[in-house]
Amino acid sequence: ELLERVKKGGGENAILRHTQRNQKLFVRERLRLLLDHADFLELSPLAGLDMPYGDVPAAGCLTGIGRICGVWCVFIASDATVKGGTIYPIGVKKQLRAQEIAMENRLLSVHLVDSGGAFLPLQSELFPDKLHGGRIFYNEAIMSAMGIPQVAVVCGSCVAGGAYVPTMAEESVIIDKIGTLFLAGPPLVKAATGEDVSPEDLGGARLHSQVSGCSDHFARSEEEAYECIRNVVSTLNCEPVPEEDREAESPLYSPEELLGLAPRAYSCTLPVRLILSRLVDGSRFQEFKATYGTTLVTGFGHVEGHLVGIVANNGELAHDAALKGSHFVQLCGQRGIPILFLQNTAPQPAGPASISQAEAHSNRLKAQASMMAAVACAAVPKITIVTGGCFGSDSYAMCGRSFSPNFLFLWPNARVGLVDSRHFPTVPPAGDCTGEELQLKQLKAKLEEESSAFYSSSRLWDDGIILPQDTRKV
Repeated sequence: ELLERVKKGGGENAILRHTQRNQKLFVRERLRLLLDHADFLELSPLAGLDMPYGDVPAAGCLTGIGRICGVWCVFIASDATVKGGTIYPIGVKKQLRAQEIAMENRLLSVHLVDSGGAFLPLQSELFPDKLHGGRIFYNEAIMSAMGIPQVAVVCGSCVAGGAYVPTMAEESVIIDKIGTLFLAGPPLVKAATGEDVSPEDLGGARLHSQVSGCSDHFARSEEEAYECIRNVVSTLNCEPVPEEDREAESPLYSPEELLGLAPRAYSCTLPVRLILSRLVDGSRFQEFKATYGTTLVTGFGHVEGHLVGIVANNGELAHDAALKGSHFVQLCGQRGIPILFLQNTAPQPAGPASISQAEAHSNRLKAQASMMAAVACAAVPKITIVTGGCFGSDSYAMCGRSFSPNFLFLWPNARVGLVDSRHFPTVPPAGDCTGEELQLKQLKAKLEEESSAFYSSSRLWDDGIILPQDTRKV
């Protein structure tokens, strides 16, 4: 339901104004014309869904990964039905994450710009700091120096800071009658000089193609523009990834059953081999240290034909389990094998009540610290899937967001938090609460809300919520 809501952009009235009055294509139609296949991986589609920006339903931009002429690309596309494509703080964060993915994976970047520029009332949240809007242009320069191509289509308004996106790209296309490019539009010209000027005369397609040279290609229609970009990509000398000759072997057990295995409660841990048998090719898994540290499962398997090392929670990340995890992650680093982390933390026991328990707790912390160091320093791609609950230090050792996995996805049932609120003392009903008990109850409710997958994904703390049965494909 939430994904369908996001696909409606700014709502039916906004879509009608965009497609009928302004004669523009909807953002997903633009991508369909551009991509080799209609299927692409949309990143963080729920970003901004419940953010406190009034009635803004989403981030105002769409980011994703797909192929043009066989070349893998990252797409950053304005959705002008959401407040005219105006850039909100969450939209800046979403664009920066897409550029980070492009840099890490050396992927061509494609910008489809249809934006009214930054949302001025929130300038303190999207302009002055290091990771605010200006970082987009900094990244463009760095990517260019790294030899990562960037191309752009001006398919609507391209105002203020947004005007630098196509002008810093290697090649750009502007569309006649609907594409405009200027630092300040006609209303500001009128306010500053008293002069009346049309958008077309101030910064239209013919001006920038024939006079200023800001645009490299002139297109008479959107369809022509996207065909032009496909032609540009074919001349960038990027090697297309060859299509796989053979189909990967399916698991013996249907991946559709992963939907039924997603844990709805967190009072116990699901045996993780049930998930692995529905995830890896042929359900074949070469386990590493199978009988040692059994609350963590490690080993090698193939996913869609790709060899990966798998590190999966099978209970509490105890001392032996963390030592095993550290050893296995170092092996993957030495062999250059990507690592897939499956996070699902078991409920933690109560704190140490005796000296011997305190010593065991300290040993566990030391082993977890060793695993954290191994994960941080392993110079291989890392993909993390949160399949259940993940709390506190386990999130770090299992390559959570702060340990910079290449991608982090959540199942809809996932919960991510510093602490598990179930371990709070039992709170009596509201009518019987003292002041402290009421505060504790409110804190527990707050932590419950903030640890949900949807709260996380709305704030771009991950790369999106995925359906369990789609895990192999994603």
